[in-house]
Amino acid sequence: MDILGILSYVLGVRELILIFLGTLGGVFIGILPGLSGPTGVALLLPFTFNLDPAGGLLMLGGIYMGSSFGGSVSAILLNAPGTSYAAATALDGFPLAQQGRSKEALYVSLVSSVFGGVIGVVTLILFAPMLARFALKFGPPEMFLLAAAGLAIIGVLAGENMFKGIAAGALGVLISMVGPDIMTGDVRLTFGIENLESGIPLIPALVGLFAISEMISQSMRTHGMSLVEVPMKRTSLARVIRDIFRKGAVLLAKTSALGTIIGIMPGEGAAVASFIAYGEAKRSSSHPELFGKGNPEGIIAAESANNASVGGALVPLLALGIPGSCTTAILYGALTIHGLIPGPRLFMSNPDVVYNFMFGMLLTVIFMGIIGALGAEYFSKVMKLNFKYLVPIVLLLCFMGAYSIRNSSFDILLAVCFGILGVALKWLNMPVAPIVLGIILGPIGEEGLRQTLVITHAREISLLTYVIARPISVVLFFLLAAVIFTSIRSFQKLKSPQECDVDVTTSDKN
Repeated sequence: MDILGILSYVLGVRELILIFLGTLGGVFIGILPGLSGPTGVALLLPFTFNLDPAGGLLMLGGIYMGSSFGGSVSAILLNAPGTSYAAATALDGFPLAQQGRSKEALYVSLVSSVFGGVIGVVTLILFAPMLARFALKFGPPEMFLLAAAGLAIIGVLAGENMFKGIAAGALGVLISMVGPDIMTGDVRLTFGIENLESGIPLIPALVGLFAISEMISQSMRTHGMSLVEVPMKRTSLARVIRDIFRKGAVLLAKTSALGTIIGIMPGEGAAVASFIAYGEAKRSSSHPELFGKGNPEGIIAAESANNASVGGALVPLLALGIPGSCTTAILYGALTIHGLIPGPRLFMSNPDVVYNFMFGMLLTVIFMGIIGALGAEYFSKVMKLNFKYLVPIVLLLCFMGAYSIRNSSFDILLAVCFGILGVALKWLNMPVAPIVLGIILGPIGEEGLRQTLVITHAREISLLTYVIARPISVVLFFLLAAVIFTSIRSFQKLKSPQECDVDVTTSDKN
């Protein structure tokens, strides 16, 4: 590996411009509700055909990394997650903005995103081949147990009413089952509606549950007033960085590592990483009752994890030729268009392309930090807009995002239906996060369980015997038990009257 050659390439003027433009585009694509990294990468893929392989990949990598942070901006300011993996950020980011601390929330998101992004990319550079071999050991039983552990976090996300949280999670899993059967392809739960035969896309559901429901709820409450009536509190990036590393360094490191590991696992992705990291942060917090009410720790966990998963998801792509997410699948196509086949031979036949790309991804993180730091002041001014002007703009972006996934007007109707569902859930005081988690993890868990059952039936062995024979499954089984146990403990802690006297509005110590 020629370090000087790599630096001379990635620090070239043309390459720096490509990386900056890709990252800037990714941030703005992430901000728009419904659009995401995969959409941006797919849209700009044709523009990289005439570039050299490393330059084209770096531009697409900038979109991937930038969108991971961009989604948090609209999640914090409008409760309208720009991407699926920003849904966990909205749980504490939006309440924090409603307290007049939107600029602080944006800075917390930025610092966490940059730190997580660096951890993920450094891991990619140092451990790609080794970690990719570990990811290959995850078979159907491991994927099922991992999904089950993720669903068990619902007990932590549910707040003070675990039973409502479990009901919401079950509804999310039920929604994920609409459409074709994973194993047989038979259509199910469509009630004769042809447009549901391919399933319910995640983006219209997210846009409806968060953004549209929030616009409806705010319209019913504000009657044209400003979205936030409290004065904006002043803060600085330096102060936020100092507070995060002085009080939340352990959480930042833990959730970044967790996001990287989950990103490496094929099929999991940033959305799963952010929710699992958020659940872990709430589980290990000394004041879990503050989560969901404007706790910066929730933003730290979600944003560090989803940006760390970017580097993690690139590990199996480059080292094994296995795309672990939708975005990396598009990047796989970009590599093949340039005549490169991802996998172990790529490191031998085209090491310059691989290492230029991996080291260049560090620059995407740096540019993301610069863009976020300069833009936070202007982003936070959204909270001062008159609400009657904001509603039509947000709804228009929501409808565009929902439509763009499949170019289907039916998806706009779906988003509206989920928006009404979101309003009903708020009226019933039921949490929305477990529904999103159920929609994401439902297919992963179902596929893993049913494939495991097919394997055990074919081998004529019991399910328990098969799981015990796989060490990683045993570890994940105990992890699942630990998550369930800690979820129950967290629920009991929230119900304890002496723990619930904390004043959320003075939670600057977090």
